[in-house]
Amino acid sequence: MRTPAELADALPYLLGFKPEESIVLIALHGERGRFGGRVRLGIPERSGDWPSVAQQLARCLVGGCERRGARPDGIVAFLCREPGESESGQQVVQRLRPLAQVLRTACGALDVPVFEVVCISGGRFWTYCCPDTRCCPPEGTPLLRPGTSVLAAAATYMGVQAVATQGEIRARLTPWETAAVTEQERALDAAGLALLPRILNEEDATAVETLDLARRVMARLAAAPPVSGTLEADNRDDELIAHDEAAALILGLQVRTTRDRAAEWMEGDEAPSALRLWRALSRRCVGAYEEHAAAPLSLAGWVAWSLGDVAEGQEALDMALRADCEYTFALLLHHACNEGMDPESIRRCLRRKRDGLGDADAREAFGSLDDEVEPPGAEQVLETGGSTAREGTPRRRRRRLPRSSGSGNSRSSDALRASGGPGTGPQNRRRTIRRGARNGR
Repeated sequence: MRTPAELADALPYLLGFKPEESIVLIALHGERGRFGGRVRLGIPERSGDWPSVAQQLARCLVGGCERRGARPDGIVAFLCREPGESESGQQVVQRLRPLAQVLRTACGALDVPVFEVVCISGGRFWTYCCPDTRCCPPEGTPLLRPGTSVLAAAATYMGVQAVATQGEIRARLTPWETAAVTEQERALDAAGLALLPRILNEEDATAVETLDLARRVMARLAAAPPVSGTLEADNRDDELIAHDEAAALILGLQVRTTRDRAAEWMEGDEAPSALRLWRALSRRCVGAYEEHAAAPLSLAGWVAWSLGDVAEGQEALDMALRADCEYTFALLLHHACNEGMDPESIRRCLRRKRDGLGDADAREAFGSLDDEVEPPGAEQVLETGGSTAREGTPRRRRRRLPRSSGSGNSRSSDALRASGGPGTGPQNRRRTIRRGARNGR
């Protein structure tokens, strides 16, 4: 790649999705500028936070590259933000210019130069490093038509796709905002009151019931006729799961041991149905139960990553940490996924655990990791490319059930009663999803 236009076109293929509202730093190595590690973080709304965020991102990227044995020779930075109402791309560029400068300063302080800072907004791009208006006009330059660059052709040949935006991935995992919210929250309240005594006194029995119900719902999803379009498919899945079923599963998965056993559905014919179920349950964590989404979001991220969709895996795990920034299961997966760890090593551990083997590899499975491994710190999480800008902000404490013994950092909760037939999901979710995608949620 020789021009800023080619760099801008490359970004979705380097990340696996089209970033929105993001700072992206990518390391370059050697004389030919081979791409290396990368970090991504949501752009903080407060400009006063920009210097500290820039320093942390620079340290995370350079430190991560050094741990992998190759200090970067340079960095390319991207600022991605869509114009707001009555705002132009040029205004976005000017508003983010101080952020571009502090990024260059922070990287330079580590003796790593920033070769280029590209701002992408409203279908056009600008460069902060080229003063020549003949090649970089003030009104910006239109992005290349998707799929027309050499990199796009090479990525397509290798099977790499970047068709979804960050907002579109999040929309499939975002809680409902429809009339069905009230009924779902009422079902969650009822399940909590009815099943709390059982979860405290019969944890093993309720875990068996939770997993049995999950298998029945997965079989129902797998048997449903296919439909075209992700929105239509998600709406169909919502309609196949009753409110009380969703409530029982959401609460049951708050128990660490139950969640770990559910994580074993990560390959073969079970995995696609499991991913659909975890997405659907994430959409049902509404109202006061938003924090409970950490468990199904983490499972969705793990299964997506295991199936080869790194982009959805990273985004789901990022959302899990937004729901609960102390959720160890998500922290560990988030760090491993973004560090480029092979998911097969985790699958192997889970297979051994499922088969009852007790060797060292089996003890590395998720349940043991919760107890034996110190969670990654803030810098490590940032280094993995996740957006943790909101983790340090005060969060309203939501209703939760007490922890049971051995639950680690997971939220203890309920198991379930096997419930009746499927219910109906929200009929107006199309409007909600489109709004969520626009807002980058």
